[in-house]
Amino acid sequence: MSGLAAVLFDMDGTLVDTEVLWWRSTERVAQGLGHALTDADAPEVVGRAVEDTAAHLVRVSGGGDPSEVARALTADFFDRVEAGAPMRPGAQRLLTELEAQGVPFALVSASPRLVVDSVVGGSLAHVPFAFTLSADDTDRTKPHPDPYRSAAERFGADVRDCVAVEDSPDGAASAEAAGCGVLVVPSLLEVPASPVRTFAQSLEEVTPELLRSCLGAVAGVPRQDRQDRSDRQDRSDRQDRSDRQETRPSNSTTPST
Repeated sequence: MSGLAAVLFDMDGTLVDTEVLWWRSTERVAQGLGHALTDADAPEVVGRAVEDTAAHLVRVSGGGDPSEVARALTADFFDRVEAGAPMRPGAQRLLTELEAQGVPFALVSASPRLVVDSVVGGSLAHVPFAFTLSADDTDRTKPHPDPYRSAAERFGADVRDCVAVEDSPDGAASAEAAGCGVLVVPSLLEVPASPVRTFAQSLEEVTPELLRSCLGAVAGVPRQDRQDRSDRQDRSDRQDRSDRQETRPSNSTTPST
């Protein structure tokens, strides 16, 4: 271990308060498909990629084309984000402290590039990210490990020397499977505990020192155990894709937005 090489921030629900906006977009599109969104839908909506949420809405409503639903979700969410997405409490102070200490940081999001660019050009326009990664920039997005592995590679760093800051179960799973230290600041969903996850109630209580301590949690888990977790995640993802293909409805209608 060579110390904290970089901090990799999730966007929605972590740095900016957009999870409620995403929920409202999903609620509206679901209504157009004849489905009333409830708390039972939350695990398939909060922290999920657009395509995953679209596939879920198609399954539970029994109609709709996943690609059309995904486009409707993206368009509605984009409009809401463009209207304003405030930063989460403590986010600005933490980013300023990291910059002052010379710790680089990047944005690693499961949102489409269109949405990421809107937020980075608006609420986060003043933040000196080294780079931003969107769902469009890797073959697979969260909960797969690809985004965080890609971010570490772009920094030229060992992923084990990077800390991811996440708010959702899928985001935490992605970072953990990649091998990052993981700091979880939950927003709308409870995030399960694990040996490599450190928790905070708010970014207001997060410091660079706390982020560095997250590397110790990773160091305390044998590398083979981390690889086993990554392998299990990959097997689970493959089974999930297979299950979704088997249950995908054959009929399609255009969602109302």
